[in-house]
Amino acid sequence: MSPTVRDGDVLVAAFDAPVRPGDVVLVRWAARPEQLSVKRAVRAVGDGWEVLGDNPYGSTDSRTLGPARVLAVVRFRLWPWPGRLPDRPRLLS
Repeated sequence: MSPTVRDGDVLVAAFDAPVRPGDVVLVRWAARPEQLSVKRAVRAVGDGWEVLGDNPYGSTDSRTLGPARVLAVVRFRLWPWPGRLPDRPRLLS
């Protein structure tokens, strides 16, 4: 999810919260049940969600693994830069 979320960021998430397109979410895939990932929700599909990473060139997401099960909606970053996450990914310069 770089550049929106980086390795080591501490996030606060709401479990069982309603998901809206554009939300940053914590997900799990049936193909990789041991892996937790942070992605951006795109749209509901069947029993799951199509999710994408903010960096299309360095992300494994629904394009590869199919729909994901959303576990929680990320509300904000606690550390190192407290605050809400951007609605859209920042563009890499």
